[in-house]
Amino acid sequence: MAEDLVLDTTIRDWVLIPLSVVMVLIGILRYFVSKLIRTFQNPDGKIVKEGQVVIRARNLRSSADFIPPKSFRARRTYYSNEENGILHVPKGQAPNPQAQMFSDPNMAMDMMKKNLSMIIPQTLTFAFVNFFFSGFVAAKIPFPLTQRFRSMLQNGIDLSTVDVSYVSSRSWYFLNLFGLRGLFSLILGEENAMDDTQRMMQMGGFGFDPSKSLGAEKDSLDIVQHDWVLPKFEQRAEAVLRKLAK
Repeated sequence: MAEDLVLDTTIRDWVLIPLSVVMVLIGILRYFVSKLIRTFQNPDGKIVKEGQVVIRARNLRSSADFIPPKSFRARRTYYSNEENGILHVPKGQAPNPQAQMFSDPNMAMDMMKKNLSMIIPQTLTFAFVNFFFSGFVAAKIPFPLTQRFRSMLQNGIDLSTVDVSYVSSRSWYFLNLFGLRGLFSLILGEENAMDDTQRMMQMGGFGFDPSKSLGAEKDSLDIVQHDWVLPKFEQRAEAVLRKLAK
């Protein structure tokens, strides 16, 4: 049976609150350091153009039912025609982002700076937290959890008799690491609205591949089932008017 613990207020004052404050301050410091080492490059006109095409096609998909069928078919042909559609990327002409990175040293250097600005601070922060704050039960989740959450919430505490809802100090560090996106967006603005999960996912890539976005949008536009809502609206309006006339 899991034990119920009484958390000491000293742990709250000297572990929980300082750890949270340290994580916020490190996140803010890392944001300004990344701004200082960021390399500003003029955007590629082709990439900007293709991005705008994707946005226009996406707007067409979302508003397709508000235009007549003939107009929708004409627009879809303009976008996804296999011969000259602006969303169609011929085979063999798709750019290779990996080759583009190796051909442009500025792109490779900028990616290295972004990765280092994430890896080095997090490595030092984890070593700091593991040295000073490891081994404490820092907080308790106010709702029951299953045993599957034990490894996530009680990292560093090997006690199977402790209730799963208790959070260790090391797990609290990881919860802050991946859960402070909203707070950073509020403090630093929407420019910083990218958490560490997204950064880690981008570390394995070599940049933006516009051909994939164009192809995915083309496939999505091809399968759209057009259903013009205006005739139905007129029928509903007539039915409402007839009811009011009665």
